[in-house]
Amino acid sequence: MIVTVFIISLLYLLLIGAFLWGFHKIRRFRPKAVNPKTTFSIIIPFRNEAGNLPRIVSALRELAYPKHLFEVIFVDDASTDNSVDRLNEVLSPSPLDTTIIKNNRMTPAPKKDAITTGIATSKYEWVITTDADCVLPRYWLNSYDAFIQHTNSQCIVGPVRFYTKANFFNSFQVLDFLSLQATAIGAFGIRQPFLSNGANLAYTKSLFHQLQGFEGNDHIASGDDIFLLEKAVRTHPGAVHYMKCKAAIVNTFPEPTWRNYLQQRIRWASKAKAYNNWFGKFTGAVVLSMNALIIIVAGFSVTGLLSFEYVVFPLILKLSIDFSLLYVTALFFDQQRHLKQFLISFLMYPFVTVYSALMALFSSYSWKGRTFKT
Repeated sequence: MIVTVFIISLLYLLLIGAFLWGFHKIRRFRPKAVNPKTTFSIIIPFRNEAGNLPRIVSALRELAYPKHLFEVIFVDDASTDNSVDRLNEVLSPSPLDTTIIKNNRMTPAPKKDAITTGIATSKYEWVITTDADCVLPRYWLNSYDAFIQHTNSQCIVGPVRFYTKANFFNSFQVLDFLSLQATAIGAFGIRQPFLSNGANLAYTKSLFHQLQGFEGNDHIASGDDIFLLEKAVRTHPGAVHYMKCKAAIVNTFPEPTWRNYLQQRIRWASKAKAYNNWFGKFTGAVVLSMNALIIIVAGFSVTGLLSFEYVVFPLILKLSIDFSLLYVTALFFDQQRHLKQFLISFLMYPFVTVYSALMALFSSYSWKGRTFKT
C-alpha cells in the first residue's frame, strides 16, 4: 500500500506539474489592430432555451466585428417550449444575417447532428460553435480574426468560464471548471492537446469535411468538441492551437442544482472511455486514481488499518499542486474570488470525481430533457 501511495502521488505531481508548466508555455494572445477579413459562420444549436436566446441575440448584436463578415445559424433541436417563437421575436428587426433551421437527426448524438446540419447550411469557410446559454464578448470575432491572420490555424480552441455569483455551490463549480480549462491550456502547452469546449471552438469547414465530421464517434451523444479535436490533432497537429486571449473568453453559467451538476459531470465522464488519445486516457486514469487513493487511505486511516501520515502525504501534495494550477488559471480568467472556497471544495472533490466516474460506467444520464446511456 505504501508503494502504491508513493507511485500514484508521484505520477499526479508530475502530471499536474506538467500542466502548470504548459499553462505558462502558452503565451497570452493580445490582438493587434488588423483589417477584418475572415468570414465566419456561427452555429448555435438550441433546445428549450427560450429564456436564454434573447441574451445571446443581444450579445451577437453587440459584437464589434463587421456585420457583413459573419452569419448566425440557429439550429432548433426539437424544442418543446416556445424557443423558436421567442427567437423570431427578438430577431425582428435585426441587422444580423441569421437563419433558423431544424436539426436533421441522423445519429444518437443530437448536438453533433445539429452542428452537421448547420455546417451544411453555412456559406463561410470558418465555423464557430457556441451554446445558446452563453454570453459572447464584444471583441470575440475580432480576436479570432486576428489570431487566424497571425497563425496557420485550421482549428482553434477558445477559453470559456462560468459567470456567476460567489456562493459555495457556484464557486465549487467554478473551481471544477477552472481545473478543466487549466488542463486544456496546459495540455496544449506540452503539445498533448486533448480537451476543448464546444461553447468556444472554431475550425475550417474544409477541415471538418476532411475529417468526415463526427463519423466514428456519432454513436456517443456527447463530445462534439473533444472527438473532433482528437481527429484534428491526429491529422493536422501543427494547425491546431489554443487561443489564450482574454478578449475571447466566452461566459456560460453553472448548473442551478446539485442534481443537474452531477448529471453534467456524469455526461462529461462518460466520454473518457471513448478517448482515442493516449494522453487523455492517461490523464483521466491518474486523476481518478489520485482521488480514489485519497478516499481509500482516509478510510483505512479512520479504521486504524493505515497510519495517518499516509493520508497527510498525498493530501498535502495534491493540495499544493492543485492550488498552484488553479491560482494561475483563476488569475487569467479573473476569478480569484472563488479561491476562497478552495479548501472545502478540495476536500469534496475526490468524492464527486469517483462518484461521477462510477456512474458513467454503470448508469445513464439526463441532458436537455433526454436520457442517454453511458
